[in-house]
Amino acid sequence: MGRTATSPATAPEWIDGYYWSDDGLRLHWRELPAGPDVPADRPALLCIPGLTRTTADFEALGARHGGRWRVIAVDLRGRGDSAWPRDSLSYVPLSYLHDLGLLIAAAGIDRFIAIGSSVGGVLAMLLTIGHRARIAGAILNDIGPVIEPDGLRRMRANVGRQANWPTWVHAARDLAARNADIYPGWTLRDWLGFAKRLCKLNPAGRIVFDYDPRIAEAFRLPNGDAGADLWTAFDALQGVPVLSLRGALSDVLSRETQAEMARRLPEMTVVNVPGVGHAPTLDEPVAGKAVDAWLDRVLRGETT
Repeated sequence: MGRTATSPATAPEWIDGYYWSDDGLRLHWRELPAGPDVPADRPALLCIPGLTRTTADFEALGARHGGRWRVIAVDLRGRGDSAWPRDSLSYVPLSYLHDLGLLIAAAGIDRFIAIGSSVGGVLAMLLTIGHRARIAGAILNDIGPVIEPDGLRRMRANVGRQANWPTWVHAARDLAARNADIYPGWTLRDWLGFAKRLCKLNPAGRIVFDYDPRIAEAFRLPNGDAGADLWTAFDALQGVPVLSLRGALSDVLSRETQAEMARRLPEMTVVNVPGVGHAPTLDEPVAGKAVDAWLDRVLRGETT
């Protein structure tokens, strides 16, 4: 494990961890250890962010559940504090899955509940390939085995677009203009929080996106979003608790796909988060309560 991360006084203390990929990248995760009274066999919460996102997206979830669970949040290669590869074509699910396998070993994770937002949810499903025995449950945040064409086109058009701003307020206002349809009810304070999760301050004192823009190169290739049979991966979750969250305004996960997911896994919990698109932050009242209640039911053994 590495240094202790600096956190606000009201937030729990995160610990940084690092490991090495097979192609020589120093990759990063953050974790909140479980409390001393937590049973050793309780699964970890393995949090996997979306395409251009980082561990910062799970700070609020960690604040709610750190201590009761071991919470581990991942920076995929090219994001946050993880190194950028020389070969941009390694930004594909096969590489991410291999990295996650190395993380599971490095962090000593025996069993886990995968919590995946967007592309992170794709990876949560694909972890059934090779790691099915370790999966104790899954939360799929606004993602399913079918990604709607409109949402995919929007993401492919936006990822890799470079920008920089002189202040956080400038960044927040620009991001609000770009994403107003996704979070129509947000205030400037919400957009400031969004900007600080998505961006960083560079050495020149400008605010920039906290990811390698070359992620777009692989993502725009045919099947760059997945390249695998996601229905087969999803069906492999049979027998473990699953929570499907969908933003009511989502252009990525349709009602029809979520309904088919529920048909295939009848015990899956289905929740729609009003007033947001792709993807819920997990801090909305409906989403937060749904995650909290679902995790409590998992602890009580009331889901299978």
